[in-house]
Amino acid sequence: MSPALDADVTFIGNATTLLRLGTFTLLTDPAFGPAGSRVHLGWGAWTRRLRDPAMAYADLPPLDLVLLSHLHGDHFDRAARRALPSTLPIVTTPQAQRRLRRRDFTTTGLPTWDAREWRRDGQLLRITALPGRHGPGLVDRLLPDVMGSLIEWEVDGAPRLRLYITGDTLYRPHLGEIRQRCGEIDAMLIHLGGTRLLGLLLTMDGRQGADLTGLIRPRLTLPIHYDDYAVMKSPLSDFLTECRNRSLTRVRALERGETVALSPAL
Repeated sequence: MSPALDADVTFIGNATTLLRLGTFTLLTDPAFGPAGSRVHLGWGAWTRRLRDPAMAYADLPPLDLVLLSHLHGDHFDRAARRALPSTLPIVTTPQAQRRLRRRDFTTTGLPTWDAREWRRDGQLLRITALPGRHGPGLVDRLLPDVMGSLIEWEVDGAPRLRLYITGDTLYRPHLGEIRQRCGEIDAMLIHLGGTRLLGLLLTMDGRQGADLTGLIRPRLTLPIHYDDYAVMKSPLSDFLTECRNRSLTRVRALERGETVALSPAL
């Protein structure tokens, strides 16, 4: 297959991935600080990075855009802010858009269920903002708005890939609307880790991750965002065990720096 018709993902660390979808190249949730660096989470809270990213920003190929699920320090850290050119388009939440524009970044804010499209060489890339909740109950209002994303890639009018990136959402049954509206999901990048602050669960742990995997039923599930920072309390093994106990197959662990093909034929 021609490289212009390939689709793959490289896991860099935490929620940072490199997506090559035909003629388009995307970076998700850029965080390039080394192990030992501190990131701020708001309201005086901070955490320390435990693992180095697999790549530096300078190692990346030319990018078309950055997809930012929300504006937390472990998803857009100081190293990324220094490295990203201000002209590189960032697609994110309307709340993050307002803040990043004050720093002169080029941003597009997508309300939930809104979409943006790009076309090149007979290929189409469409990003749709999907629902997400970062915290339980009223706590969610104290945290940055978060979005999931549906990335659709088409070639000559024919669908080639439908990828769901969950963002830092907790599991809620209403996320089933994603499958109802968007149809079958070819692959899912699921944010896990069981992040806890002051005892509150702020990202899916193994049990909630398996709940969402069973709800969405993607053809391939790739777990990310699970052990890079000290606030993450649910190891990847929790999720893999839950999936195994529920007979949820087509789940694949990713090593840092590893590249995996994404295909509707999985």
